Amino acid sequence: MPQPLQAPTPDPNPKNARVKITTNFGAMTIKLYDETPAHRDNFLMLAEKGFYNNTLFHRCIKNFMIQGGDPESKGAPTGKPLGAGGPGYTVEAEFRNDLIHKKGAIAAARQGDGVNPQRRSSGSQFYIVQGTVMTDGQLAQVQAYINQKTPGFKYTEEQKNIYKQIGGTAQLDMDYTVFGEVIEGLDVIDKIASQPTAPGDRPIQDVVITSVEIIK
Repeated sequence: MPQPLQAPTPDPNPKNARVKITTNFGAMTIKLYDETPAHRDNFLMLAEKGFYNNTLFHRCIKNFMIQGGDPESKGAPTGKPLGAGGPGYTVEAEFRNDLIHKKGAIAAARQGDGVNPQRRSSGSQFYIVQGTVMTDGQLAQVQAYINQKTPGFKYTEEQKNIYKQIGGTAQLDMDYTVFGEVIEGLDVIDKIASQPTAPGDRPIQDVVITSVEIIK
């Protein structure tokens, strides 16, 4: 009987890690942030074990994000509810003011505050941001909202320009752990996010993660 998975002990040393997510809609290269070592090392461990291979991007919302990492999505029949699966553990939140939900950001999904007040991350489920371009007024509203939970949070001018020029989902900042970004294949996010979906936001045509490989 296989041993249950456990989250690895984070390595404090920089790794400059890269992974390649290959799907039936194309491939994306992702840089994992050394500033979020628990999430970085957990994602690397799961990739090395082949955990993500043949899972689905099971929840895709145009102009918002694409979500994957549910092991129960492997070979899931049409109509099966997805989004509750995981490796059997969660990961401590690693929120950082300097890591935002710009287009291409990869972040950890999680259960809501009501059942997860520490806002711990899912052990395996993640999403990649598509988002939309935002205005100064929208960013001011988001900053005020974030300050209700994180007093003193303030966007830098550089971050504002990223949201105004590239886009993203600023409303998720400081609420979900961002742990990397797509550095090649942003167009693949757009292809996946534009797929027609059934109720529950699952694409009608399965979006399969054929492999997640560590780039040596």
